[in-house]
Amino acid sequence: MKTKHILAVAAIVAGCGTSLACTNLLVGKNASADGAAMITYAADAHTIYGDLQYLPAADHAPGSMRSIDDWDTGLHHGEIPEVAHTYAVVGNMNEHQLTIAESTYGGRHELTDTTAGAIMDYGSLIYVTLQRARTAREAIQVMTDLVARYGYNSEGESFSIGDPNEIWVMDMIGKGGKEKGAVWVAVRIPDDCIAGHANQSRIYRFPLKDKENCIYSKDVISFARKMGYFNGKDADFEFSTAYAPSDFGSLRGCDARVWSYFNRFKSGMDAYLPFIRGKKGAEVMPLYVKPDRKISVRDLQEMMRDHFEGTPFDMTKDPGATNYWGVPYRWRPMEFKVDGETYSMERAIATQQTGWVFVAQMRSWMPAPVGGVLWFGVDDANTAVFVPMYCCMTEVPASYARGQADLYTLNWDSAFWVNNWVANQAYSRYSVMIDDIRRVQRSIEDGFAKHQPQVEAKALDLLKRDPAQAVQLLTNYSVDAAQDATARYRRLGEYLFVKYMDGNVKKEKDGQFERNEAGMPVQPSWPGYTPDYYKTVVQGSGDRLKVIEPEK
Repeated sequence: MKTKHILAVAAIVAGCGTSLACTNLLVGKNASADGAAMITYAADAHTIYGDLQYLPAADHAPGSMRSIDDWDTGLHHGEIPEVAHTYAVVGNMNEHQLTIAESTYGGRHELTDTTAGAIMDYGSLIYVTLQRARTAREAIQVMTDLVARYGYNSEGESFSIGDPNEIWVMDMIGKGGKEKGAVWVAVRIPDDCIAGHANQSRIYRFPLKDKENCIYSKDVISFARKMGYFNGKDADFEFSTAYAPSDFGSLRGCDARVWSYFNRFKSGMDAYLPFIRGKKGAEVMPLYVKPDRKISVRDLQEMMRDHFEGTPFDMTKDPGATNYWGVPYRWRPMEFKVDGETYSMERAIATQQTGWVFVAQMRSWMPAPVGGVLWFGVDDANTAVFVPMYCCMTEVPASYARGQADLYTLNWDSAFWVNNWVANQAYSRYSVMIDDIRRVQRSIEDGFAKHQPQVEAKALDLLKRDPAQAVQLLTNYSVDAAQDATARYRRLGEYLFVKYMDGNVKKEKDGQFERNEAGMPVQPSWPGYTPDYYKTVVQGSGDRLKVIEPEK
């Protein structure tokens, strides 16, 4: 999502203030456990409501126009001509399994084009392209043609663009109204590698002569020279250094999330800790690495729940967590001052202000209606449930539908509000509640994983005989799965509220809250606080709370 200009630390530290921030993790098809190409996305914003978009396929009469409305603000930018036929889109995946996601890095603020001639914002660029392209390479062509013709009015953006056979990262930034369009570079991720971006441009040097695996605007280097961002040899040009210079926030709050992903699946990543910590002359972390093992859909789902556990940035280990039931969350603003010194909380992949999150599974050996699955969840990825949404589906589950509610309208039939209810209860006493949440979350997701082969085998068989019935089968399965998951999470929320009300913990027996022989509730447990919390209280209050027996 959109973020403010990153050249000042206070403007980004990864989602602080009013800025927004997202995380994309990518897996090449030969780096995955089942041969699927995969992309993840967490849409992190303090003003976003989590729902699932559906755009049906459509034919358009000559002369038809498409309205371009800013994805973040809803404000109207203009219109562009429609194409004769547009493809169906579910979330960020279309009917051909093409997936596009993003994260905003901002970059040089003077390059944001606010002129009236620039109408393509980054969100509109994504969804117009999903309606018009079948493959990742087609998508890059469509996106770059659109900004060249209609202008680009967003900040610097990184896009994840993938189909069942290829995964690409594209960095783009405007020209500040000095010229129309944008400068950009797109790099194909090797099939046996993983990559990621999280609100910082990740493309430094790129192969200028490898036209098969690297595509870029003809003026990507010359425009940087014209603006005074670069004056060396073409071979030494680095996109990120020129257009999005790093600072504390972009390294520690953004690239650190990618580092944590790489570190989970690739040994030796400690070598890039000096880079993350901003050490002068440190080796730049690469755009992609080859993992030590193959990565599954479930691995990516768990990675999207990361809080730097087991790393030097572990959010469960500092006093902000140990004094308060191990909660790995920090409320905004992330930056603060003590005795005149500036500090910043960590910013992990999983964060409380996520609107929705997905893991896109794109499989080349299956027909597109079955091969493309958007494992979709709403709210905080850590406590969300990833539900399988097939790219052929023709109906959105009621609990995920647009118009079901919004950020100011609580609705108990809305998956977003139910998931927020569960998550926000856990934020107050994380360590004592998370196991209860994990039990239900894993039960639901284990069920999806178990039934996926059976459902898809039936759909593949139906596809040969009656494609419409196969589409209906997968639509019904996705809708029912989402509705059931929402209902189970509502029951989970009710259970958590009853069990942990008023700081007590209700006792349980045989799967029920325990009662005595007369049917009355038994005395609950009083778990109190953590030892670190008590130490902090004593350090701050001195002898005021000390138990002193009366003198005799």
